[in-house]
Amino acid sequence: MASMLVIATTAVPDHLRGALSRWTSEVVPGIFVGTVSARVRDELWQAVTQTVGNGAAVLVHPAPTEQGYTIRTAGTRRRVPEDFDGLTLIRMTAPPKVKEVQSPS
Repeated sequence: MASMLVIATTAVPDHLRGALSRWTSEVVPGIFVGTVSARVRDELWQAVTQTVGNGAAVLVHPAPTEQGYTIRTAGTRRRVPEDFDGLTLIRMTAPPKVKEVQSPS
């Protein structure tokens, strides 16, 4: 049975965006929405995880949970989904530290 999905991407290769747009609609840059079967959803997500590179992606789709959906992520993100007694909550990680450049004296 087909169900709706949302895939949000950041800094992914153009060819991945093209592949996603074959099955979904890119409603705003980097946000893909569509209704596909579970098999197509899993194949799309596999393509995303193999191609995300230095970018990031999030997949949200219906699931038999208390919230009614599940979240999958790929790539490096500051927001990390974590299970908390059956609820998926988002944990924020610290921003990457920037090394200070010392000027020669």
